[in-house]
Amino acid sequence: MNFDEILAQIGGFGKFQKILYVWICLPQILLAFHMLVSVFTGAVPPHLCRSEWSSSHAALSFNLSLVADPGADLACSAPGPGRDSPQLNASEALALITSQASAGCQGGWEFSKEIFHSTVATEWDLVCDNANLNNIGASIYMFGLLIGAVVFGALADKYGRRPIILVGLAIQTTFGVGAAFAPNFYIYVILRFVVGTTISAVIMNAFVLGTEWTGSKHRMLAGVITDYFFGFGYIILAGLAYLIRDWRKLQLAISAPGFLFIFYIWVLPKSARWLMANDKNEEAMDLIRKAALMNGKPLQDDEEISQGYKDKLKLEDKKKHTVIDLVRTPKMRRHSLIIFYLWFVNVMVYYGLSLNISDFGMNIYLTQLIFGLVEMPARTITLFTLNRSRKISQMAFLAVGGVACLLTIFIPDELSIIRTILAMIGKFGITASLSIVYIYSAEVFPTVIRQNGIGMGSMCARAGGVLAPVIYLLRTFSKSAPMVLFGLFTLLGAGLTLLLPETANKHLPDTIEDVEGANPRSGGTS
Repeated sequence: MNFDEILAQIGGFGKFQKILYVWICLPQILLAFHMLVSVFTGAVPPHLCRSEWSSSHAALSFNLSLVADPGADLACSAPGPGRDSPQLNASEALALITSQASAGCQGGWEFSKEIFHSTVATEWDLVCDNANLNNIGASIYMFGLLIGAVVFGALADKYGRRPIILVGLAIQTTFGVGAAFAPNFYIYVILRFVVGTTISAVIMNAFVLGTEWTGSKHRMLAGVITDYFFGFGYIILAGLAYLIRDWRKLQLAISAPGFLFIFYIWVLPKSARWLMANDKNEEAMDLIRKAALMNGKPLQDDEEISQGYKDKLKLEDKKKHTVIDLVRTPKMRRHSLIIFYLWFVNVMVYYGLSLNISDFGMNIYLTQLIFGLVEMPARTITLFTLNRSRKISQMAFLAVGGVACLLTIFIPDELSIIRTILAMIGKFGITASLSIVYIYSAEVFPTVIRQNGIGMGSMCARAGGVLAPVIYLLRTFSKSAPMVLFGLFTLLGAGLTLLLPETANKHLPDTIEDVEGANPRSGGTS
C-alpha cells in the first residue's frame, strides 16, 4: 500500500485538505509582498544634482531630468541653476547644465517627491556612482532564496515540513519588520537577505505539505490555487504602495501582519507521509484518523494500513539514489539539463519583468496592478491546456513570452502604452510557463529521483532570480540589452522543450530504467 491509496480511503481532497489549503494559501499573499516590494521601496525618482537654486527653479530642474537621456550623466554631475542666476527657459537651463557637467556633483542629489515621498534610493543616495548598489542589493536578496532553498530544504527533510514553515514565518516577520528600521543600506540588505531565505522555507514546504496530503487527482488544481493567492498579493501590493508612499512605513505594513500567523502553532498539521517515512507511525495514524473523520470517511483497519506502508518504505529503501543519477545516463541527463534550464529561465524572466516595471514608461502603480491581474488568466489557462499536452503548452507559452520581450525593443519611449501591453503579454506567457514547469518536472523525473530533480530545479530557479537584477546593469551599455537577453533565453527554452517527452495522460516513470528504455547506458552523450 502506498500513501496515495491511504488518501483514496480517507478522501484525497475533503474538508481536512481544504482547510489545510486555507492555511497554506494565506502566507502566499505576504510572500508576494516581500518578493515584489522592492519595485516601490527601491524605486529611483527623477533627480538632479543639488545646488542652491530657489524653489522657482526646482520644477524646471526635474522636468529637465525627465527630458534628459536616463543613461546620460546630466542628473549625476551637473549642478542646477544657482540662486542668483537669471530666469531661464528649458533650453537655456539645459545648455547651462550641460556646460557644467564636468564639474561633478558635490552637494548630493535632489529627488522629485511627486510619486514617492521616500525610497531606499532617495534616503541613501543610490543613484549615479552608487546606482548599481540597488541592483546588487536585489541580487543579494535573491541569493537568500537560493541559500534558503538549500538549507531549509535539508532541514525540512530532517525535522518535518510544519516546524520549518513556522520557523520561516517567525524569522520572516521579525527580520521584515527589522528592515523597516534599518540604520543604513548595508544593514537593510542583510535583513532582506534573511527574509529571502525564509521565502524559500515557507513557499517550498507549504507546497510540499499540501502535496503530501492531497490525492493525485487534485494536485494540479490545488497547486494552482496557491498560485492564485500569490497573484492576489501582487495586486494588493499595488494598492498598499499607492496609499503608503514612504518606504519604511510600506516595509512595516507588509511585514507586521506576519505576527498574526502565530495561531498556526495550533492549527497547522504535520505531514503524515513524512511522519511514516521517519518511523513515527503512531503520530501519523492519529493524524490520518483525524483527517478521515473530518472528511466523513472513518478508517477501519488502520493497523493494516500502517504496516502496509512501512513494508513499502522498507522495500524502497533497498536501493538508494543520489543527484548523480540525474545525469548518469543519456536520456536522463538530457531531460534533467533541459528541465534545469527551464526552471532557470522561467524565474529569471518572471522576476526580470516583475521587478523592473518602471522601465515600461507608464504609471508604476497601474503597471503593477495590470501585471498582477495578468497572473490570474495566465494560471487559469494552464488548467485547460495541460491535459492536452504538457510539451506543447510549455513550448507555446515560452515562445509567447520570448517574442513579446523581443518586440518591446522596437517600440519608442513615446509609445509607453504599447510597450506595457507587450510586456504584459510577455508576463502572461512566462507566468503560465512557470506554472507548467512545476507539474512537468514532477512527471519527467522518475519516482526514485523525483525529489532530487525538483530540488535541483528549484536551485537553478533561484540562480535565475539572482541573475535577473544583475542583467539590468547592462542598461548602462544598451537600454534594450535586458529585454533582448530575456527574449532570446526564453525562445531557447521553447526550442529545448521539443526534446522533452510528452507526459500528459501517461504513466509516470518509477525508475531510471523506465526513462532510458530496455538497455540504459551509464555514460556517453545523448
